[in-house]
Amino acid sequence: MSLKEYQRKRSFHRTSEPKGEVKMSEGNIYVVQKHAATHLHYDLRLEMDGVLKSWAVPKEPPLTVGVRRLAVQVEDHPVEYANFEGTIPEGEYGAGTVEIWDRGTYKLIDRKEDKLIVEINGNKLKGVYVLVRFKDQKNWLFFKKK
Repeated sequence: MSLKEYQRKRSFHRTSEPKGEVKMSEGNIYVVQKHAATHLHYDLRLEMDGVLKSWAVPKEPPLTVGVRRLAVQVEDHPVEYANFEGTIPEGEYGAGTVEIWDRGTYKLIDRKEDKLIVEINGNKLKGVYVLVRFKDQKNWLFFKKK
């Protein structure tokens, strides 16, 4: 539960991204940010343990059952990042445009070290979603269960 990696990668005098801090709460924020960086991808974020647990999803998140997506776990982000939209300047980590693609809340159904099951109530994503970790630790499979 640390934002050290997130903060180490950014120059806050150059980027408008929030510096943030770990904030313990009973929060259940869910957000997907469309990130036009070197490669267009979607950042899935779930509020847990006082931070936003985060995964980069290379293709549009699954809207229907049967569609599976790779989700690469990245560093935790501060809870304030859920509201971030803007342009990260060239030369900075993640340079490019960030916009909110979907947002809402989620309910945690099950949490294990290698598996998360959540019920998402967003504007675009609705239903039960699963994240299953591959053996390499950072890659997960993301799909809609029902």
